[in-house]
Amino acid sequence: MVINFFYALGLAGLILIITGILIKNKNRKIRDILYIFGGAALTTYSFHIKDTIFIILQIIFTLVAVYDLIKQVKNRK
Repeated sequence: MVINFFYALGLAGLILIITGILIKNKNRKIRDILYIFGGAALTTYSFHIKDTIFIILQIIFTLVAVYDLIKQVKNRK
């Protein structure tokens, strides 16, 4: 059985997001980074499967994670 590259990318994104959820508030910066990479991977997968609802969801999810990370970095200065 050969695993499709995009399927593996989507699976990796899912694992990254689940890991971020399990970290909770222990390290918010790391959590946001995991969300960004996981969201980007799932966004790529969403484009591959051509699911408009999933594409929109993942873009918004990733942008919110980027916004939160920027906010965290600015608050530490």
